Amino acid sequence: MGIFDVPAGLLIEEMAKDFKAQGIERPAWSMFIKTGRHRERTPDRDDWFYFRMASIMYRVYKDGPVGTEALRTYYGGRKNRGTKRHHFYKASGKIVRSCLQQLEKLGYVKKAKKGRVITGKGQSYLNKKSKEVAAIAKKQPEKPVKQAKAEEEKSGEEKAVAAELKRKEDELRQKEKAKEEERKKEQKREEKKKEEAQP
Repeated sequence: MGIFDVPAGLLIEEMAKDFKAQGIERPAWSMFIKTGRHRERTPDRDDWFYFRMASIMYRVYKDGPVGTEALRTYYGGRKNRGTKRHHFYKASGKIVRSCLQQLEKLGYVKKAKKGRVITGKGQSYLNKKSKEVAAIAKKQPEKPVKQAKAEEEKSGEEKAVAAELKRKEDELRQKEKAKEEERKKEQKREEKKKEEAQP
């Protein structure tokens, strides 16, 4: 089972978990910064730095030798500038360089004449992780069944809530109708009294 034979998302996720378990220190600034000028907010995940490290390692293996600017372009994106035309901005170079430096310390990536390339240690690590992911991927067909069941239960709850809301709306409408009828009757009674009072 090769590295490209398993889902890249699952492989990156497993690598990120492993990096976190190894106790790799993420930079202190990683909790406060955006991943690029094109982003509006900081990442939602607290452990996003490990995922970026894993993703960069995968890109170096796939596209290497690859430089910082190429990776910045890959992780860049369009910035919403309101009424102005969208503009493409590269991702943060500091984040890319920090991830590459951490991977170099681990011995998974090394410098080449142009950019970085994967090392033998890095390739064997990716092969090992891809085998683990292949084992996990075999169990994946069970997940959609559970997910479908959960969605069915959720839709059942939503239907119950919708039915309750409809019932309440109908009750309110009936009350309003009864009030309107009572008001009309009262108006007729008042008119009848006035007619009787006239000589």
